[in-house]
Amino acid sequence: MSIYSVHGHGVMVADRNRTDTYIEAMRRSVKPGALVLDLGAGSGLFSLVACQLGARKVVAVEPDEIIQVARAIATDCGYADRIEFIQACSTQISLPEGADVIVSDLRGVLPFFGSHLGSLADARRRLLAPGGILIPREDTVWVALVESPDLYRTHVGPWEDNEFGLDMRAALNFSTNGWCKARFRPEQLLAKPQCWTRLDYTDLEETDARGEVALTMSRTGTAHGLCVWFDATLVEGVGFSNAPGASEQVYAQAFFPLTRPLVLKTGDVVSVALRADRVGDDYQWTWETRAADPNEPVWERSVFKQSTFLGSPRSLERLRKRCADHVPSRLTEDGQIVWLILERMQNAMPLGAIARELLERFPKRFPRWEAALGHVGELSERYGQ
Repeated sequence: MSIYSVHGHGVMVADRNRTDTYIEAMRRSVKPGALVLDLGAGSGLFSLVACQLGARKVVAVEPDEIIQVARAIATDCGYADRIEFIQACSTQISLPEGADVIVSDLRGVLPFFGSHLGSLADARRRLLAPGGILIPREDTVWVALVESPDLYRTHVGPWEDNEFGLDMRAALNFSTNGWCKARFRPEQLLAKPQCWTRLDYTDLEETDARGEVALTMSRTGTAHGLCVWFDATLVEGVGFSNAPGASEQVYAQAFFPLTRPLVLKTGDVVSVALRADRVGDDYQWTWETRAADPNEPVWERSVFKQSTFLGSPRSLERLRKRCADHVPSRLTEDGQIVWLILERMQNAMPLGAIARELLERFPKRFPRWEAALGHVGELSERYGQ
């Protein structure tokens, strides 16, 4: 399933601060006769622009069904003969020759999003011609303390105060160990932003990041969390930012709440150790915050240790099943169904025949042949060739 609906892709196209900046970077990079690789092509805008700029061929790679819309638009614009559409992840493809330009915008609110970093590193190694241009070139990620009582209240308010006469504070620990997309004004920042990490895509290999910053309060106020954003350099002299105050439609900032608000005064120092670790298809974030009075360096006012791992309720039974030494005794019924389907697919059995077997072996799960065929079709789409 696509991350974005067609409407969502339209919002991205309409985000002129982002789109115009990418197009300017392409104007400076795409020369007549170039081979251009468009990673995460979406609705195909950058592929079409590459054709306008004289590219002899564009390879548009997009795993989601929005690629069907991109094909239709390319036909209507008269560029279908110059754009090769590939519905797959870029790590699954190869090219007969290296691309002169690779353009991509696979980020989310932050560059640490899904397979973004790994896909760019792989494309640079395997699919970019020697001396080719990679767009974007670099992302710089910034951290600041932010004052936002209303936003913080959405995290803790329902659990601290309710009209039901119930103690629901057990949910607080989960609520304050997750981050969300938000929009802040520059005046809400309490300290000068500090650079947490730089992602140089021209030689990036590592998809995780960790670093520590020291934030000195520039005014008295109450810190409710961390504000994190990025500055993008697409090519030399061309870039954009989703910093507080930037006029973005798609990107905002990331808000990492503190365990509890910190009342701070001018000159107080807050150290923040922030980590992003790729786990499966997502990132696990960890942030440790320490507040201190610079006049009493040994004394620490508050220490908060938070992680998105703690933000998702998990039963001990489910955690046990993830342990390295756990040996499953048998497959669940769902596991048996998946195993049967994949084994039959591997043996080249038609989907209709697999569906009929499901109907016979699991009649309570699949009372109708159409339901069984739909389930088989989903797995065929995901794992079949």
